[in-house]
Amino acid sequence: MNTIPAALSVLALMAVAVCAVTACSPITVLNALSPAGDTRSSKDVAYAAGPRNKLDIYLPEHVDGTAPVVVFFYGGNWVDGNRADYAFVGRALASRGIIAVVPDYRLYPEVSYPTLLDDPSAAVAWTARDIARYGGDPARLFVMGHSAGAYNAAMVALDPRRLAKFGMKPSMLSGLIGLAGPYDFIPIENKTTRPVFHFPNTPLDSQPVSHVSASAPRTLLIAPVNDDLVNPKRNTGGLARKLRENGVAVTERYFDGVSHTTLVGSIAVPLRRLGPTLDEVEAFVKGK
Repeated sequence: MNTIPAALSVLALMAVAVCAVTACSPITVLNALSPAGDTRSSKDVAYAAGPRNKLDIYLPEHVDGTAPVVVFFYGGNWVDGNRADYAFVGRALASRGIIAVVPDYRLYPEVSYPTLLDDPSAAVAWTARDIARYGGDPARLFVMGHSAGAYNAAMVALDPRRLAKFGMKPSMLSGLIGLAGPYDFIPIENKTTRPVFHFPNTPLDSQPVSHVSASAPRTLLIAPVNDDLVNPKRNTGGLARKLRENGVAVTERYFDGVSHTTLVGSIAVPLRRLGPTLDEVEAFVKGK
């Protein structure tokens, strides 16, 4: 038995516990314990005009134009988040031979629905257009997100109006990957989320489940068995069911050892023992 991953897991969990009662960030700990290894990065790449419209690209050591590409959107309830905090996701994907693109996007109150989806869509369009210059294959392009970021990814992949603004169609995507995403959340219970979606007049077309069709890309959905922030049965299970009803291939996974937050954390080296999230993503992207 390899004791190094176990020791890292204990160290990371202890650090996260300490951060819960101090000013430090658990994400900072995960990034510090997730070295770049045989990967490299290109930072602060502009995909549109504006201070929030930049992205970071994480690359495997060797790329030849055939590498699959994942655009990852972080969560934060549409009011918070920074791409630099998710270096551990980019490094993890790059370590598996996958180019990772991690964009920032404008947040509430600067934008609300539906404008909040313009930046994620623009980032995907930029990737489709320009990632070949970095050794990626635009014909193997996936969108992925955690929590609010999974919502963003789902809307880009399911609502054709989003990519149409940039001359693209959802059918140009090779897949959708959602981690603990909110896909069906009317009426909105979270008070922070309400103004983002104009509660109590939340448009029905703001929900990813409203846009499922046979043209949706193949999908991987992962959620904690017990998620106290986003109901996995209604959201992950409901979206999976609708996709299958429309003939879309869906892989659905539920993990016991993770929470809403540590699901994405389990991608990082120190917490991989909590759940096989990275393995599932790699298998899905590479069609295993």
